Order: sequence, then C-alpha cells, then structure tokens
Amino acid sequence: MSWDNFIYFAVASVLLWAAGAYAAWRNKRSLAYTATVFGLLVFFSFIVSMWISLERPPLRTMGETRLWYSFFLPLTGLIVYSRWRYKWILSFSTVLSLVFICVNLFKPEIHDKTLMPALQSPWFAPHVIVYMFAYAVLGAAVVMAGYLLFFKKGGIADDEFDITDNLVSVGLAFLTIGMLFGALWAKEAWGHYWSWDPKETWAAITWLAYLIYIHYRHLPRHDERMALWMLVVAFALLQMCWWGIKYLPSAQGVSVHVYGS
Repeated sequence: MSWDNFIYFAVASVLLWAAGAYAAWRNKRSLAYTATVFGLLVFFSFIVSMWISLERPPLRTMGETRLWYSFFLPLTGLIVYSRWRYKWILSFSTVLSLVFICVNLFKPEIHDKTLMPALQSPWFAPHVIVYMFAYAVLGAAVVMAGYLLFFKKGGIADDEFDITDNLVSVGLAFLTIGMLFGALWAKEAWGHYWSWDPKETWAAITWLAYLIYIHYRHLPRHDERMALWMLVVAFALLQMCWWGIKYLPSAQGVSVHVYGS
C-alpha cells in the first residue's frame, strides 16, 4: 500500500461519515450508525495496509499520528451520539477529521520503513495509540465546551455538563494509561521511567490541567463558564504537548520525542 492511495480511502471515508452525519440530523439512526461504521472500517483498512506495507506501526511521523487522530475523531463522535443522541456531534467530528485529513493531503510527510531502535519497543505502539484516542476524546470535550460557551442559548443544563465531565474523565483516564505505557517504554529504551524531557514536561502539564478541571468541578461552588474556559486552555496545552514542542528551542536536537527525528 502506498501513501499515494490515501486520497481514495480518505474521500470514501469522509463521504460515508458525512452521510452518517446527515442521517443523524434526519433522525435515521440505523443509517447514521451504518454509514459511520463503514467509513471507519474503510479508513482503518488503510491504516492496517500501511502498517503491513511499512512493516511497522504507522506512528513515527506527525502525519502518521494525524492519521490515527482522523480515525478516532469520528469514532468518538459515534460513541457520544450513541450515548447521548446529540445530532450535531457526528457533523463536528466529520469536519474536524476532514481538517486533519486535508493537512495530510496537502503536507504529506516521509513514510518509510525506517524505525530508530528506541521506537522498536513493544510499548511504542500502545503508548501512541492510547494517546491518540485520549486526544480525540478530549477533542470532543472541548467541542462540547465550545458549544456550551458560544452556541448554547439560555442556561446550561446539568446533563450537558455531565457529558463534558464524562468525556474529560475518560480522556484523562486514557492519558494516564498512555503516560504509564510511555514510562515503561522509556525504561526499556533509555533506562529510566521519566527524564523531564520537553515532551514529558508538557505531557505532565496537560495531565495536571485536566486533573485541575475535574477537581474544580467538584467544588461545592464553582463558576461553570470558568470551568469551560479551563477546558479550552487545557486543550491548548494538549496541542503544545502533541505538536507544539517541536517548535520550542529547548526541544531542538534534545528531545527524543520530536516526531520524525
């Protein structure tokens, strides 16, 4: 499988996800599920084909991690739609996924079989995959926060905030698991569990930001809009953890986590 084939799988997947989103708005749940699932299967088949072709997990470059993020966004949207019946979530997840797909189409990166020894650890794939799923779930949480901040008319209902809280709790749980996998990987690859590498430092900051949000929400008296803005800030920190660190002078030639290095 060549990266040149990506556009065909991407177009087919996005069309199916768009059909599922439209069906959700039309209250045709069966069609919404069917179209979205088939789109996920088409997209995942490309990921598996790339995995076989590269003879390694497609997780080394930023483009490859965007591939997983583009897959997990509609999956998360489908989970939210299935649990809480929000019609708009499939539309939002499709649009967000399309953005990342377009970035990969317009800015393709080198996808070869080269894999540095440190990335050959069995902990590498589960660490990155779990993180990508956590990022997708937390992406859904910030979308929900944006909806409540800028589009929701009237007061915020408890069940709407419960959705946001549940997404953050799940996302934080997977962030924690991803960090544990990362620590095991670091121990095997470099001989220590944690070294305060720039990537690790921002991962810890991101993890603490979401933990602070959860604790703030449990205070007897708290400002709901402040809590939602905390989620926006936390997601901005997550972006720095994911791809922003490669632009930091402190990470140049130092961080072993800069993708593609």
